[in-house]
Amino acid sequence: MMRDETQKPPHVRFDWDRQARTGMAEAVLCEGKTCLDLSGILTEAKARQANLLLTRLSSEMHAEISADHHLDYCALSRTAIFGAIPNLRETGLGVALVCAGTSDLNVLTEAQRTLDFNGIPNKVFADVGVAGLWRIMSVAEELSQYRVLIAVAGMEGALFSVLAGLVPGLVIAVPSSVGYGVSADGKAALSSALSSCSPGIVTVNIDNGFGAAAAAIKLLRQGTSDSASTECPR
Repeated sequence: MMRDETQKPPHVRFDWDRQARTGMAEAVLCEGKTCLDLSGILTEAKARQANLLLTRLSSEMHAEISADHHLDYCALSRTAIFGAIPNLRETGLGVALVCAGTSDLNVLTEAQRTLDFNGIPNKVFADVGVAGLWRIMSVAEELSQYRVLIAVAGMEGALFSVLAGLVPGLVIAVPSSVGYGVSADGKAALSSALSSCSPGIVTVNIDNGFGAAAAAIKLLRQGTSDSASTECPR
Protein backbone atom coordinates (compact mmCIF):
# COMPACT_ATOMS: atom_id res chain seq x y z
CA MET A 1 0.00 0.00 0.00
CA MET A 2 1.34 3.41 -0.95
CA ARG A 3 1.73 5.95 1.82
CA ASP A 4 -0.41 9.09 1.71
CA GLU A 5 2.17 11.90 1.39
CA THR A 6 -0.33 14.46 2.76
CA GLN A 7 -0.83 12.60 6.04
CA LYS A 8 0.96 13.96 9.09
CA PRO A 9 3.86 11.67 10.07
CA PRO A 10 2.92 9.83 13.28
CA HIS A 11 6.17 10.82 15.03
CA VAL A 12 5.58 14.59 14.70
CA ARG A 13 4.11 16.14 17.86
CA PHE A 14 4.21 19.86 17.23
CA ASP A 15 4.09 22.26 20.19
CA TRP A 16 1.28 24.63 19.21
CA ASP A 17 0.92 25.90 22.78
CA ARG A 18 4.51 27.08 23.26
CA GLN A 19 3.67 30.76 22.84
CA ALA A 20 0.90 30.58 25.44
CA ARG A 21 3.41 29.20 27.96
CA THR A 22 6.58 31.09 27.07
CA GLY A 23 5.68 34.12 24.95
CA MET A 24 7.74 32.72 22.06
CA ALA A 25 5.96 31.09 19.15
CA GLU A 26 7.21 27.65 18.17
CA ALA A 27 9.82 27.53 15.42
CA VAL A 28 10.79 24.60 13.24
CA LEU A 29 14.41 23.45 13.13
CA CYS A 30 14.57 21.83 9.70
CA GLU A 31 17.95 20.11 10.01
CA GLY A 32 17.42 16.42 10.64
CA LYS A 33 13.83 16.45 9.44
CA THR A 34 12.57 15.01 6.19
CA CYS A 35 10.52 16.89 3.63
CA LEU A 36 7.59 14.69 4.64
CA ASP A 37 7.98 15.84 8.24
CA LEU A 38 8.01 19.49 7.19
CA SER A 39 5.11 19.09 4.82
CA GLY A 40 3.02 17.52 7.58
CA ILE A 41 3.80 20.36 9.97
CA LEU A 42 2.99 23.01 7.35
CA THR A 43 -0.25 21.28 6.40
CA GLU A 44 -1.35 21.33 10.03
CA ALA A 45 -0.27 24.98 10.36
CA LYS A 46 -2.41 25.86 7.35
CA ALA A 47 -5.40 24.11 8.88
CA ARG A 48 -4.87 26.08 12.10
CA GLN A 49 -4.28 29.35 10.19
CA ALA A 50 -1.01 29.70 12.07
CA ASN A 51 2.22 31.30 10.96
CA LEU A 52 5.51 29.45 11.36
CA LEU A 53 9.19 30.30 11.35
CA LEU A 54 11.45 27.65 9.84
CA THR A 55 15.20 27.70 10.54
CA ARG A 56 18.15 25.88 8.93
CA LEU A 57 16.10 25.13 5.83
CA SER A 58 18.41 24.24 2.93
CA SER A 59 17.76 25.52 -0.58
CA GLU A 60 17.26 21.92 -1.72
CA MET A 61 14.60 21.19 0.90
CA HIS A 62 12.91 24.51 0.19
CA ALA A 63 12.72 23.69 -3.51
CA GLU A 64 11.11 20.35 -2.71
CA ILE A 65 8.42 21.56 -0.31
CA SER A 66 7.69 24.94 -1.93
CA ALA A 67 5.66 23.26 -4.68
CA ASP A 68 2.94 22.52 -2.11
CA HIS A 69 3.57 25.26 0.47
CA HIS A 70 4.29 28.93 -0.28
CA LEU A 71 7.15 30.19 1.89
CA ASP A 72 8.92 33.51 2.27
CA TYR A 73 12.43 32.06 1.94
CA CYS A 74 15.78 33.73 2.67
CA ALA A 75 18.68 31.71 1.29
CA LEU A 76 21.32 33.74 3.17
CA SER A 77 19.93 32.88 6.60
CA ARG A 78 18.30 29.58 5.55
CA THR A 79 15.06 30.72 7.16
CA ALA A 80 11.51 30.67 5.86
CA ILE A 81 8.27 32.19 7.08
CA PHE A 82 4.99 30.40 6.45
CA GLY A 83 2.07 32.80 6.35
CA ALA A 84 2.14 36.56 6.66
CA ILE A 85 5.00 38.35 8.42
CA PRO A 86 3.34 40.09 11.39
CA ASN A 87 3.23 43.86 11.54
CA LEU A 88 5.55 45.35 14.14
CA ARG A 89 3.88 45.07 17.52
CA GLU A 90 6.57 46.72 19.60
CA THR A 91 7.46 50.39 19.96
CA GLY A 92 10.87 51.95 20.49
CA LEU A 93 14.21 51.08 18.98
CA GLY A 94 14.01 47.34 19.49
CA VAL A 95 17.27 45.46 18.97
CA ALA A 96 20.57 46.51 17.41
CA LEU A 97 22.09 43.80 15.23
CA VAL A 98 25.86 44.20 15.02
CA CYS A 99 28.32 42.05 13.10
CA ALA A 100 32.06 42.24 12.67
CA GLY A 101 32.18 41.44 8.94
CA THR A 102 29.98 40.65 5.99
CA SER A 103 30.92 36.97 6.41
CA ASP A 104 28.80 37.03 9.59
CA LEU A 105 25.65 38.21 7.81
CA ASN A 106 24.12 34.75 7.46
CA VAL A 107 23.99 34.35 11.25
CA LEU A 108 22.97 37.97 11.80
CA THR A 109 20.14 37.62 9.28
CA GLU A 110 18.83 34.52 11.06
CA ALA A 111 18.52 36.68 14.17
CA GLN A 112 16.90 39.49 12.18
CA ARG A 113 14.32 37.22 10.58
CA THR A 114 13.44 35.80 14.00
CA LEU A 115 12.91 39.31 15.34
CA ASP A 116 10.85 40.25 12.29
CA PHE A 117 8.66 37.17 12.71
CA ASN A 118 7.99 38.15 16.31
CA GLY A 119 7.23 41.78 15.50
CA ILE A 120 10.35 43.27 17.09
CA PRO A 121 11.90 46.39 15.47
CA ASN A 122 15.59 46.07 14.67
CA LYS A 123 18.43 47.76 12.85
CA VAL A 124 21.55 46.22 11.31
CA PHE A 125 25.02 47.63 11.86
CA ALA A 126 27.21 45.47 9.60
CA ASP A 127 30.96 45.32 8.98
CA VAL A 128 32.03 47.15 12.14
CA GLY A 129 34.75 44.74 13.25
CA VAL A 130 37.51 46.03 15.48
CA ALA A 131 40.31 45.42 12.97
CA GLY A 132 39.32 48.92 11.86
CA LEU A 133 38.37 50.37 15.24
CA TRP A 134 37.00 53.57 13.71
CA ARG A 135 34.11 51.57 12.24
CA ILE A 136 32.58 50.60 15.57
CA MET A 137 33.42 54.01 17.04
CA SER A 138 31.53 55.74 14.23
CA VAL A 139 28.26 54.12 15.34
CA ALA A 140 28.95 53.82 19.10
CA GLU A 141 26.75 56.78 20.03
CA GLU A 142 23.77 55.36 18.14
CA LEU A 143 24.36 51.87 19.53
CA SER A 144 24.36 53.24 23.09
CA GLN A 145 20.65 54.05 22.72
CA TYR A 146 19.65 50.37 22.53
CA ARG A 147 18.65 48.28 25.55
CA VAL A 148 19.61 45.05 23.80
CA LEU A 149 22.31 44.42 21.20
CA ILE A 150 23.03 41.17 19.37
CA ALA A 151 26.67 40.96 18.28
CA VAL A 152 27.97 38.38 15.81
CA ALA A 153 31.69 37.82 15.29
CA GLY A 154 34.10 35.07 14.30
CA MET A 155 37.90 34.87 14.23
CA GLU A 156 39.05 35.99 17.72
CA GLY A 157 35.66 37.51 18.67
CA ALA A 158 37.14 40.79 19.88
CA LEU A 159 34.00 42.69 18.94
CA PHE A 160 32.14 41.38 22.00
CA SER A 161 34.47 42.91 24.57
CA VAL A 162 34.87 46.20 22.70
CA LEU A 163 31.13 46.65 22.17
CA ALA A 164 30.21 45.79 25.76
CA GLY A 165 32.80 48.32 26.94
CA LEU A 166 31.17 51.09 24.89
CA VAL A 167 27.41 50.72 25.46
CA PRO A 168 25.12 50.48 28.51
CA GLY A 169 22.78 47.91 26.94
CA LEU A 170 22.91 44.15 27.27
CA VAL A 171 25.18 42.54 24.66
CA ILE A 172 24.18 39.07 23.48
CA ALA A 173 27.27 37.52 21.88
CA VAL A 174 26.91 35.08 18.99
CA PRO A 175 30.25 33.48 18.07
CA SER A 176 30.24 32.66 14.36
CA SER A 177 32.11 29.84 12.67
CA VAL A 178 33.98 32.31 10.46
CA GLY A 179 37.72 31.72 10.72
CA TYR A 180 40.52 29.28 10.02
CA GLY A 181 43.43 27.68 11.86
CA VAL A 182 42.92 28.08 15.61
CA SER A 183 39.80 30.15 14.87
CA ALA A 184 38.13 27.37 12.86
CA ASP A 185 34.50 26.49 13.66
CA GLY A 186 34.03 29.46 16.00
CA LYS A 187 35.75 27.91 19.02
CA ALA A 188 38.12 30.85 19.55
CA ALA A 189 35.27 33.37 19.30
CA LEU A 190 33.21 31.32 21.77
CA SER A 191 36.09 31.25 24.26
CA SER A 192 36.55 35.00 23.82
CA ALA A 193 32.88 35.69 24.54
CA LEU A 194 32.86 33.45 27.61
CA SER A 195 36.12 34.84 29.01
CA SER A 196 35.54 38.53 28.28
CA CYS A 197 36.44 41.01 31.00
CA SER A 198 33.70 43.42 29.80
CA PRO A 199 30.66 43.01 32.08
CA GLY A 200 27.18 42.53 30.71
CA ILE A 201 27.81 39.96 27.98
CA VAL A 202 25.47 36.98 27.58
CA THR A 203 26.67 34.28 25.19
CA VAL A 204 24.75 31.80 23.05
CA ASN A 205 26.04 28.87 21.03
CA ILE A 206 28.11 29.16 17.85
CA ASP A 207 26.05 30.42 14.86
CA ASN A 208 22.90 30.52 17.01
CA GLY A 209 21.27 33.67 15.65
CA PHE A 210 17.83 32.28 16.45
CA GLY A 211 18.73 31.69 20.10
CA ALA A 212 20.13 35.20 20.46
CA ALA A 213 16.95 36.70 19.04
CA ALA A 214 14.80 34.55 21.33
CA ALA A 215 16.72 35.80 24.37
CA ALA A 216 16.34 39.41 23.21
CA ILE A 217 12.60 38.98 22.66
CA LYS A 218 12.04 37.50 26.12
CA LEU A 219 14.02 40.30 27.74
CA LEU A 220 12.19 43.07 25.90
CA ARG A 221 8.78 41.56 26.64
CA GLN A 222 9.44 40.86 30.29
CA GLY A 223 6.58 42.30 32.30
CA THR A 224 4.58 43.38 29.25
CA SER A 225 1.24 42.13 27.96
CA ASP A 226 3.10 40.37 25.11
CA SER A 227 5.12 38.17 27.49
CA ALA A 228 2.56 35.44 26.90
CA SER A 229 -0.23 34.96 24.43
CA THR A 230 -3.05 32.52 24.03
CA GLU A 231 -2.48 31.98 20.33
CA CYS A 232 0.19 31.89 17.69
CA PRO A 233 0.71 35.11 15.68
CA ARG A 234 -1.66 35.38 12.75
